[in-house]
Amino acid sequence: MNKEFRKVIFKAIGLGMGVATLVLNIMKSIGFKSAISLLSIGLICLAIDQLENK
Repeated sequence: MNKEFRKVIFKAIGLGMGVATLVLNIMKSIGFKSAISLLSIGLICLAIDQLENK
């Protein structure tokens, strides 16, 4: 897999998880544990992206 493509994928997942959590929270259709799980996945993807840059 191309390194630049992988960077875009990880950033898109991080952004998507954050937006999804926000929208689901506004709609009041997500629980606390589920929201934390989604945000954790997004944060992990963004951290992997940053670690690959170094």
